[in-house]
Amino acid sequence: VIKVDHLSKQYRLGMIGTGSLAHDMTRAWYRFRGREDPYLKIGEENDRTSRGTSDYVWALRDINFEVQHGEVLGIIGRNGAGKSTLLKILSRTTSPTSGSVKVKGRIASLLEVGTGFHPELSGRENIFLNGAILGMTRKEIKSKFDEIVEFAGVERYIDTPVKRYSSGMYVRLAFAVAAHLEPEILVVDEVLAVGDAEFQRKALGKMKDVSGKDGRTVLFVSHNMGAIRQLCNATIILKNGATAFMGGVEEGITTYLEQDRNDNNSSLAQRTDREGTGLFRFENIHLQSDRNGETESVFCNDALTINLHFSYKEIDISQMVISVGFKDQFNELIAFFSSDEMGFKLTPGINEFNLHIPKVGLRPGTYTIWLFAAYKLATPENYCDIVDGAATITVLASDYWHSGKMLRSRNAAFFDGVYLQDRPAVSE
Repeated sequence: VIKVDHLSKQYRLGMIGTGSLAHDMTRAWYRFRGREDPYLKIGEENDRTSRGTSDYVWALRDINFEVQHGEVLGIIGRNGAGKSTLLKILSRTTSPTSGSVKVKGRIASLLEVGTGFHPELSGRENIFLNGAILGMTRKEIKSKFDEIVEFAGVERYIDTPVKRYSSGMYVRLAFAVAAHLEPEILVVDEVLAVGDAEFQRKALGKMKDVSGKDGRTVLFVSHNMGAIRQLCNATIILKNGATAFMGGVEEGITTYLEQDRNDNNSSLAQRTDREGTGLFRFENIHLQSDRNGETESVFCNDALTINLHFSYKEIDISQMVISVGFKDQFNELIAFFSSDEMGFKLTPGINEFNLHIPKVGLRPGTYTIWLFAAYKLATPENYCDIVDGAATITVLASDYWHSGKMLRSRNAAFFDGVYLQDRPAVSE
């Protein structure tokens, strides 16, 4: 139902179009003579983390794929990878610079909160407006109206102008319209993150029904790997505007997380994707196990030491609050250790410390390490440094794990040998 052939989209940074009358006239002259657009020969990879030397970037470059009838395709990638640009081209919101897109059927798109809504019109009027845009007759829209309102959960405000809706109410109604007016292809960007947990469950359930029971096609962009795994049967990974992977869901998620870990493996001192005042900064991290020394993997019943190097200025280092957390593959914080729980103080003049965990106790799998530092009180104005994905640790199953016995040991955490906390093992 969808065929994308050598699709590319080029932008000029900070400008509309090519940004000058001279460039526009040059392009028109080349087209008139049947020549290739001269500006397609320049431009750089769309890497948002580097400055670059050209004003032209390729938001998408030579994308090729096909989507079959009834398929649910998950499109994943980091921010700026080109996911939303791809969906906008598929939805005909914008046109490609080169290449082609062939689509069979009617597309319903939900790319931003309130896409296609008129803020001055009521929710009722916007349902009919959106239905008309999608090519539905008034009779068809009326037959679905009550179901849309009930799903959106905004019955009390259905005759209120949508400009007075919260962002959550906006996206509820927009998704309900897009999903219930029976398009052949449903395109959904990350807007579902705006809704609450109850709405996200309903939305995922509805998309399952749309694809499974009704046999329609869904294109779904999300950073939630759990939702991708639950909903999709194929994935595409975009990286800097190019296709990095195309294939099955499990392999796609594993590839994406592995790429993300590799991208984050530069030293902490070079990381720019961090928050805080900078009065205290994590500079380096080393993971050590009693079994293997410095390592990136550890058995679930082994001890693990996290060695952290840091720098600081103009603060009393003894009043710092340091926290270390473990996040799972869904980016959920599932284990957490904090230096302030037992009043532990850093020593002035020493620029490293250790967190020692006598028994890891985590389920086998791969985890990322989250670092946090605050001065005196852990309030936003006192946050000094927050680094997500500071390192990656793979927990391996031990013989004890495979024996089927329950792990009844307790996690005791120490900062440089000082007792920190005692809690049940994270998993059994």
